[in-house]
Amino acid sequence: MKDYIQYSIQFLLILLLLPAAANKIVVQPEGKVRSIRSAIALAAPGDTILVKSGTYREGNILIAKPVVLIGEGKPVVDGENKVEVFTVEAGHVTIEGFRIINSGVSSMKDLAGVGSLHSHYLIIRNNDFIGTFFGVHLSGANHVVVEGNTFKAALRSDHETGNGIHLWHCAEATIRNNVINGHRDGIYFEFVTNSIISGNTSEKNHRYGLHFMFSHDDEYTNNIFRDNGAGVAVMYSQHVRMVNNIFDRNWGPAAYGLLLKDIRDSHVEGNRFDQNTIAIYMEGSSRTEFKRNTFVSNGWAIKLQASCDANTFTENNFKSNTFDLATNGTMVLNTIDRNYWDKYQGYDLNKDGVGDVPFRPVSMYAMVVERIPTAVLLWRSFLVFLLDRAEKVFPAVTPENLKDDNPTMKPYDIG
Repeated sequence: MKDYIQYSIQFLLILLLLPAAANKIVVQPEGKVRSIRSAIALAAPGDTILVKSGTYREGNILIAKPVVLIGEGKPVVDGENKVEVFTVEAGHVTIEGFRIINSGVSSMKDLAGVGSLHSHYLIIRNNDFIGTFFGVHLSGANHVVVEGNTFKAALRSDHETGNGIHLWHCAEATIRNNVINGHRDGIYFEFVTNSIISGNTSEKNHRYGLHFMFSHDDEYTNNIFRDNGAGVAVMYSQHVRMVNNIFDRNWGPAAYGLLLKDIRDSHVEGNRFDQNTIAIYMEGSSRTEFKRNTFVSNGWAIKLQASCDANTFTENNFKSNTFDLATNGTMVLNTIDRNYWDKYQGYDLNKDGVGDVPFRPVSMYAMVVERIPTAVLLWRSFLVFLLDRAEKVFPAVTPENLKDDNPTMKPYDIG
């Protein structure tokens, strides 16, 4: 009898310690609960709110408790061009399966489809953001996930268009498998650390496909940055991994696939740069490795400013670029070795796959254009042909030591 009482007490204690089962609250236009705001007011922490198909115009919807919002049939939540649609002020919130449209536009506030401040463990998944000023705007939030969403900005002027996904002062974020179109910057990171940007397509944005500032120990992989105003900018950051991305058709008078300004100790590998005005523009950057990248049909494959040092370029493919490499200085503080250059005209007598004479990727014409940009009008002229041939015989302008001593005879097989 004593054992039975003891076991009964233990069982009751276990029941008391178990968390209460989460409730489900259903929202539908003709149901008992007809608004999302009412459902949030009724919900206890941890509850799930299932929102049925329909259109909900409820002004700014504040989420100040940990709940899960699930849309069924992509219900429309309309900000009516007046307010931020969802404002999250609690941690452990999920917003999934909605069509979030028409946030307000303001020059004073960063109104968004979903905005949050200090909301950790936030999940924003499989939503459509249409006509929002900012799509997702997160500040001071850690362990957030933004995945599987689409972002389509309204046709507005630049100053009336915010960023698709904007993170400020966040850590441990995952931005994955989103499609962003028509915003100012597709993805914007500032003071964001230990985070991952993966599998996104960012295209036709007014300024950058990805804008990265003061953000360390981050990684972006397997993304597509296409037809943006100026491709991708990574600035004032260190320990950044840029792997297996596509930089495609970022054309314009000041456009590039990838701008690297004042970055340190980073890694750029397996990327494809195709038809950009400048594939990579580097300024004030050090100790970064460029390996097994492919540069095809760009205006300039690499513009390497004299302020860069201790960078290495190995096992890259350079094909059909107008200029493979350009620089504005004569001192060489970087290493270029074992790359494939389709302009290489050397020989391989011992058949080891490596050219027997070095390749100098900086042409005299490239140096002239660097100093006098309008000289690009002479491209493919007979005069340019004579200048480059003369420079190969008597080098006088191009940096003597900026060369690849071991150019490969065949391109690398890079997926």
